[in-house]
Amino acid sequence: MLGAPRPLESPLSESSPPSNPAPPEPAAPRPRTPWLLLLGAAIGLALASLGLLEERPDPGRLPVDAAAVVGDRTIRRVDYQRVLAGVAGDLRSPVDEAVRRRVLERMIDEELLVQRALELGLAVIDRRVRGELTAGLIDSIVAEVDGEPPSAGDVERHYEENRDFFTRPGRLRARTLYFSTRRGDQDPRGSALERARKARTRLVAGEATDVVEAELADRQVSPVPDTLLPASKIRDYVGPSVLETLLALEAGTWSEPIEAGRGVHLAIPLDREPSIAPPLAEIEALVRQDLQRRRGDEALRAYLDDLEARTPILIDESVFAEPAPAPAS
Repeated sequence: MLGAPRPLESPLSESSPPSNPAPPEPAAPRPRTPWLLLLGAAIGLALASLGLLEERPDPGRLPVDAAAVVGDRTIRRVDYQRVLAGVAGDLRSPVDEAVRRRVLERMIDEELLVQRALELGLAVIDRRVRGELTAGLIDSIVAEVDGEPPSAGDVERHYEENRDFFTRPGRLRARTLYFSTRRGDQDPRGSALERARKARTRLVAGEATDVVEAELADRQVSPVPDTLLPASKIRDYVGPSVLETLLALEAGTWSEPIEAGRGVHLAIPLDREPSIAPPLAEIEALVRQDLQRRRGDEALRAYLDDLEARTPILIDESVFAEPAPAPAS
């Protein structure tokens, strides 16, 4: 084993040694472990394992697996598909391009809020608190608006500008007769349309509705209740076509036969209650609450528009044309 190199000797060492040799210098202390650097490296590895230190995409270019890029962050296609599948499971109607686009827009809005919240240091960087972080920033934006209560003049102006919104819809009492087409021409009473025409002729002539219904009409599974109801409730019983006809008729007038669904209908509005716009004093608290809510929505939208204007966003348009994913199990 090779020994440590010997120190070079000065020319004076060949002559007599100095009479008073200097005391040896103390040995240099061993360098301490750079624990701060090690701690920083450990944190970096932890963040990388959580997927928080992502490679920045090239400007103007989308990664292969991305649905969109918001600033330096990527909205992965698989995450977009998972959210879309959840929305598809809640919807009764098919998922079309408009729904797909709206879902991605909401994810972009969320990402903009997350990035801004991280810039402000509102929460610990952790994907599990993403929803709480977004909600925290939204609350802080809306709180600035809520800090200034609307004045009486603001409330009155909001009421006048949105009177239709605060108007209570009118109610309607109606009756309908139903003639099924399932039996076809084999019904001895005639086809559904023929029976409906005969029934209307007799009803207009003044015959009792119960008698005409018993002789010519078919039994209704869910007849319209004999009471004043909002139009939206009546629609649940008779459908949009019959309701539209009822709203266009004068009270006490029988309709012409209405072909809808698997049958033909006759309808008559019996009584109407007009729409009512309650006075402001009666619903002032509701008007004030609605005004504050709308101001908060406007403030949030303006905040998001500003973030979007300052943040580069790339979207892969092909995600809107893909088949709807299966609902998440």
